[in-house]
Amino acid sequence: MSPVPLDSGPVRTDDAPLLAPGAELAPRAVEAAPPAVFPLGPRTADEHSERALKRLLAGLKVGAVLLVLYGLIFNFSVVRGSSMAPGIHDGDRILVNHLSYLLESVRRGDIVVLRYPLDPRLDYIKRVIGLPGDVVRIHAGFVSVNGEVLEEPYISRPDPRGDLLVHVDPEHFFVMGDNRPHSSDSREFGQVPRENLVGKVDLCIWPPTRVGVLE
Repeated sequence: MSPVPLDSGPVRTDDAPLLAPGAELAPRAVEAAPPAVFPLGPRTADEHSERALKRLLAGLKVGAVLLVLYGLIFNFSVVRGSSMAPGIHDGDRILVNHLSYLLESVRRGDIVVLRYPLDPRLDYIKRVIGLPGDVVRIHAGFVSVNGEVLEEPYISRPDPRGDLLVHVDPEHFFVMGDNRPHSSDSREFGQVPRENLVGKVDLCIWPPTRVGVLE
């Protein structure tokens, strides 16, 4: 079978004109040159000083806000007296957390700063022994709560004087000092209302030999 020729249209010879008669070349568009960019000159010393001053003022404002918040949550107190010996001594600096009992419940064994019930202008530091609803009994130097004798490794020594049975009222706490023979506490001034609790004490920050967590 003979090959079938493909129709590709008229063939243009090399001498055929590329443009039709009367046609003209369209003028070529000229692209606009990009705008010239001139580098900025170096900042002056005044501009650097102004920026540094703004950063300093911003830092001072943040520091002031943090300091106010810190003061609202914590404060340093100096212990006067030895009623919490041997763990806390006269002259020790402690950190009092005012926010603790807004976020958590008071627990037996907590060390707290409280307003003295008989004179709220005075602050005392004591340990929580009885919670609301507890039955606290003191006999022969031993302290029992709800019929169970407490293990108290933090006390200086038992105080064999006195015999006491107390039912702790709602929203009240029974507190005692760790230095039992030399502590004015709930055995003397009675139960402490919850609103008299100033804050929880977790840290001793001075002197260096006793810096650390209080238990």
